[in-house]
Amino acid sequence: MFARRRIRPELENLEGRELPSVNVLTYHYDVARTGWNRQETTLTLANVNEHDFGKLFTLRVDGKVDAQPLYLSHITVPGKGTHNLLLVATENDSVYAFDADRRAAPLWHVRLLGRGEVPSDDHGCPQITPTIGITATPVIDPRTGTMYVVAMSKLVSGGHTTYLQRVYALDVASGHQRVRSVVVHASYPGHGPSSHGGRVTFDAGLYAERTSLLLTHGVLYTFWTSHCDAGPYNGWVMGYDPATLRQVSVLSTTPNGVEGAFWNAGAGAAADAAGNIYELEGNGTFDATLNRRGFPAHGDFGGSFLKLSPSGGLHVADYFAMHNIQAENADDADLGSGGAVVLPDLRDAHGHIVHLVAGAGKDGNLYLLNRNALGKFHPGHDRIYQELPGALAGGEWATAAYFAGALYYGPVGGHLVEFTFSHARLHATPTSQSSETFGYPGTSPSVSSNGVRNAIVWAAENGPVAVLHAYAARNLGHELYNSNQAPGGADHFGTGNKFITPMVANGKVYVGTTNSVAVFGRLRRPRVN
Repeated sequence: MFARRRIRPELENLEGRELPSVNVLTYHYDVARTGWNRQETTLTLANVNEHDFGKLFTLRVDGKVDAQPLYLSHITVPGKGTHNLLLVATENDSVYAFDADRRAAPLWHVRLLGRGEVPSDDHGCPQITPTIGITATPVIDPRTGTMYVVAMSKLVSGGHTTYLQRVYALDVASGHQRVRSVVVHASYPGHGPSSHGGRVTFDAGLYAERTSLLLTHGVLYTFWTSHCDAGPYNGWVMGYDPATLRQVSVLSTTPNGVEGAFWNAGAGAAADAAGNIYELEGNGTFDATLNRRGFPAHGDFGGSFLKLSPSGGLHVADYFAMHNIQAENADDADLGSGGAVVLPDLRDAHGHIVHLVAGAGKDGNLYLLNRNALGKFHPGHDRIYQELPGALAGGEWATAAYFAGALYYGPVGGHLVEFTFSHARLHATPTSQSSETFGYPGTSPSVSSNGVRNAIVWAAENGPVAVLHAYAARNLGHELYNSNQAPGGADHFGTGNKFITPMVANGKVYVGTTNSVAVFGRLRRPRVN
């Protein structure tokens, strides 16, 4: 059986410290979504500059790369030797495995489509266009060498169009399916507009999977969004057994209302060591009438910051809703545009350890919550651990990165900013910021360092000509490199792809585009301008 299969020799050490290189198995490096690769030994503050660092090559693919590429070192590909793998998913329902260190044909390439199917159309919504295939960043289980992917497709037959969402389990070395894929179906008790017989039902054509997949405590989680707020959709979270792809849990977060989807600018829901999940929900029905526990009376949490627990069945264990949540939901100024970051243990001014989670959304406020008591809903004012009103003035359509006592945010139309902690509380104003500003959708930074040395913040700038930026982490005013510096545009790498975040692994930086992945690293010969 799949769950009992012996781990192949080339995969046995993927989680071991003895490996000389890092593996990137999920969005933003870890389930806490810190965005921090602390094992980067090649790229330094001294060698990331316009002379020694630049674009090495691009890897062409058949569609948009909305999902963050993933990376596995020292994998034996049948008949093709051992390689460091770069795994790339596209909106054309393709998954590729490339040698991560050189320009070459794919080691393998699979299309995740049933017979007669094609990738989904964009449903008249420009958010994911022109086709919808694989949008969410997949996740890899290193124990079994399995990559989990959600793919959308459509089948036109007899003048009727059927939309499908499937969950796949692929062998990382070959691309072959480890178990048969499953079509996503779900229902949940409720009386919302899409309900029948006291249950709301999941209609695959109304949804896309943009939020990155989460694998934690033996469950694979998916989170679902809408197409431009169209249709009577709801907030859905589903859990699957990774060994069999059997659905093991379902939760609707607006079962008696509408909307409340999850998209998070492509970020993944965050998880703590106990397996609790933290997620920012989009605008939707919120029940301001509370029960005795302080929870929405009808179970509708639209626009909230959620803590989900799998214990005793997947459920909302705690939540925070802004005091003006009804107005924010009405104005589409919800939290769902950002991602959550679970922070490491910090000590407050009294020496006590606090467990915090950070998040921000369209309202421009930075929220820092105590994971043991998120704050719930209180009309008139918020009762949370810390709030920085207006700290991200343009609003957050991205997610933050954390590094050694600092949070990095890139709001829409604003500078990339560093907020630092003192006694487990954020300073109210940024400690440093970039001179550049980032237009829509802002930027989702990532950090590379060797422990706490040579810390670099990487940020992708959207636009007709995408730009990769590198900054000194302790002084964002010091830009080390950007891809516009090379003579003749030698480091240009294509049109920007709005929610992509740079991924750093083993001396190289990988950035998705509308038709490729650009690969940056140290140049063999320094440039002479």
